[in-house]
Amino acid sequence: MYLNRDVFMTKPVNGFSKFTKEEKINWLITNYLQDFPNASKILRQYWNDDKELQELHDEFIENTITNYYLPLGIAPNFLIDDTLYAIPMAIEESSVVAAASNAAKFWLKRGGFKAEVISTEKVGQVHFMYQGNKEKLKTFFKIHKKHFFDDTEALTKNMRKRGGGITHIELVDKTEALANYFQLHCTFETKDAMGANFINSCLEQFSKTLVENAQHYSDFSSKEKQIEVVMSILSNYVPNCLVRASVSCPVSELNFKDYKGKEFAEKFCQAVNIAQVEPYRAVTHNKGIMNGVDAVILATGNDFRAVEAGVHAYAAKDGQYRSLTDAEIDEDGIFHFWIDLPLALGTVGGLTSLHPLVKMAMHVLKNPSANELMKIVAVAGLAQNFAALKSLTTTGIQEGHMKMHLMNIMNQFDATSIEKDQLIQYFTKHNVSHNTVVEQLKQLRGE
Repeated sequence: MYLNRDVFMTKPVNGFSKFTKEEKINWLITNYLQDFPNASKILRQYWNDDKELQELHDEFIENTITNYYLPLGIAPNFLIDDTLYAIPMAIEESSVVAAASNAAKFWLKRGGFKAEVISTEKVGQVHFMYQGNKEKLKTFFKIHKKHFFDDTEALTKNMRKRGGGITHIELVDKTEALANYFQLHCTFETKDAMGANFINSCLEQFSKTLVENAQHYSDFSSKEKQIEVVMSILSNYVPNCLVRASVSCPVSELNFKDYKGKEFAEKFCQAVNIAQVEPYRAVTHNKGIMNGVDAVILATGNDFRAVEAGVHAYAAKDGQYRSLTDAEIDEDGIFHFWIDLPLALGTVGGLTSLHPLVKMAMHVLKNPSANELMKIVAVAGLAQNFAALKSLTTTGIQEGHMKMHLMNIMNQFDATSIEKDQLIQYFTKHNVSHNTVVEQLKQLRGE
């Protein structure tokens, strides 16, 4: 029984970030966890026994009190462009890894997955306010455009050595949307780095160059010289950093349960078509895709929040939220299923070189380049969607999902290993639900 929240007499705390780890935990327990059983023990049991490794984890973020674990699984048998991969996936949701593995095994015998990186352009913007003659601003930008490249040479030197750098800077008039609002719309190539720090550093220099040059531009009035930079920041919407993954086979090879060949393929395509026109379905459809995408993003130390934001914006790029996948049957009776995803990923820098499990995951994936990782992630999303739609259009989603969820229900009620074996055997022939698991467990216990 937990105490009523009204008994907590918490007060604001000063200097919390300067507390030691022990002091942070003691403060948390005193103020928020007095009635939480074994709070201190639970927090400490997730610490790593290796002191150096734990200190490394503690320094990833601020105010660390413990580690939060997610299961790291492996989905094997992914044949991508004739190379066989085992894909690491970090996720807590039941059936995701199993579904991906089943899809991989199915397509392994049908030529595997194909993938191609269509483009790798990333975007950043300097947002600023300008009150004055638009033609003057356009002329000013044209004259001074070279300065933006010159003033960032020190920042871009190493990136240019790797074949990357600033690719384009454009002045954009947004005053129809917001009074006096303009932007420098800038594109970048960052090669194997995700490039967030690189892009943001360049953008902040652009803003300085913009303001300083404006102040010394003789054709500007005193008011026009007072350009106000609001912010300089990369965009996580990367519609031109795009990868496509696909599978195909004759419809005669698509045989599942009571649905075979052309009948299954047509029903599958209709399921995709529904997600193209119905946003309520499209959101859940794409969430399933992101089960696979996010799991690989997490396992490889990339930013899944940035990927999620960019992907969902891309799904609504034409004004309506739609499916990220497409499917069709061509005139020769070949089933085609593919996905286009905007992915800004990195394989160097950040956690990729710090987190031991991320480094191991990268090694399992044969130490891919950023482009290769884009392909692997897109394939994981496509496989996840194929598995979900296959279940939805044949047996229904709950049969497989609930059997995977069975273990979570048994653990919730502290089932012993013997009880688990008996329950698993029972539910090979019966439908799984929370109530039926509880009832069977009571019977085993003679309750």
